[in-house]
Amino acid sequence: MIYRRRRRGSAVRPGFYRFESQQRRHMFGYGDGDFVRLRDEFGNIWQGIAEESDDNTVRFIFRDPDGRRISGVSDSYGVTLRDEFGNTWRGFLD
Repeated sequence: MIYRRRRRGSAVRPGFYRFESQQRRHMFGYGDGDFVRLRDEFGNIWQGIAEESDDNTVRFIFRDPDGRRISGVSDSYGVTLRDEFGNTWRGFLD
């Protein structure tokens, strides 16, 4: 069997996240390691994780208290997220 070792700590750098949707809605927040917490323009809190994969991309999954979910990936240039309604959010880590 092949086992994959889980690394201690996270290679995802801490920083400030900022996203904007096609409808000009905003989300912003702070991430430290693999934990990220965002707030949208309506005051909803989105908590999520950032998992780094072997090909140097980062996968993000966010959930709010109402059970809604936004997920996406990041390469070295920016972050692209999509919610369950098909809306696209683009952003960056500062």
